[in-house]
Amino acid sequence: MGDTAEWSWCSLVLSSIGSITVVYYLLRWSWQCWQGFKAYVLSEIWQTDLRIYGQWAVVTGATSGIGRAYAEELAKRGLNIVLISRSEDKLRSVSKEIESQYKRQTRVIQSDFTEGHSIYSAIAQQLEGLEIGILVNNVGMNYTGVLANFLDVPDPHQRITQVINCNTLSVTQMSRLVLPAMLERGKGLIINISSEAASQPQPMLSLYSATKIFVTYFSRCLHAEYRSKGITVQCVVPFVVSTNMTHNVPVSPLVKSAASFARDALNTVGYTTYTSGCLTHALQHFALSIVFPGWLRLSSYCVQRMAKFANSIEPQLREMMAEPKNKQD
Repeated sequence: MGDTAEWSWCSLVLSSIGSITVVYYLLRWSWQCWQGFKAYVLSEIWQTDLRIYGQWAVVTGATSGIGRAYAEELAKRGLNIVLISRSEDKLRSVSKEIESQYKRQTRVIQSDFTEGHSIYSAIAQQLEGLEIGILVNNVGMNYTGVLANFLDVPDPHQRITQVINCNTLSVTQMSRLVLPAMLERGKGLIINISSEAASQPQPMLSLYSATKIFVTYFSRCLHAEYRSKGITVQCVVPFVVSTNMTHNVPVSPLVKSAASFARDALNTVGYTTYTSGCLTHALQHFALSIVFPGWLRLSSYCVQRMAKFANSIEPQLREMMAEPKNKQD
């Protein structure tokens, strides 16, 4: 009789623990779904008026890809744009297009972010006097065009320093430049572009992956420190976007164009401070986190490289399939 009572008590405890666990995960899943619905669905209907942060937006790496798309989308939404990049000719070209198409003021700052700390005093002087409401820390680079082990990078002594300067130093120093004035006004928005490659350690992309997880952690810490002061720091973690860095992989249901991505990502401002940028990338992130846990997980860069390889060999495969099978081994 005592054994039966003890067994019943144990069964009750275990069933209670199981029920609580199920309820916890159901609530957690429901909350995540609601957060995703707000960020990627409601944001399409009710967009934050980005002009509340200030008159000017600063975009680094602004002459191509995601940076240029952010600059154009911000101008479209009524902000004046400061374009920062290393090519003065490209800066002038993008500046003229924005002024002509969107009727907004622009300023250009020619600067190479791979050069290190020496560039920031000149940038600070050229930003002086502007009411900067938004900073988009977009500039970034990989250390090689293909997957490679750390020591196989061409000219590693120089390249490693350049990548760190461009991907991490730029984010911290540009944030340092704009934050004081934002704090004085009690409002401001900093958008830092990280990468899906930071979601898990990525062998053969070791330095790029490491610099991007720095961007993620720095963004989330900075937001925690300054959100009570009216400053929003948003971390954007894109999957594959068709840009020069991804070798302009063709746009598809899984691959976003830079313009489409920037539009969707800016819609999430005011709804979330950590975002994949768009619904399709968020779903890909969720699927990969389930299918490829831990170190087995494929990076966005691996996916686009496989897609590029498949596209490159498709003509040869078609030719082989059509070739008469009359040859002997």
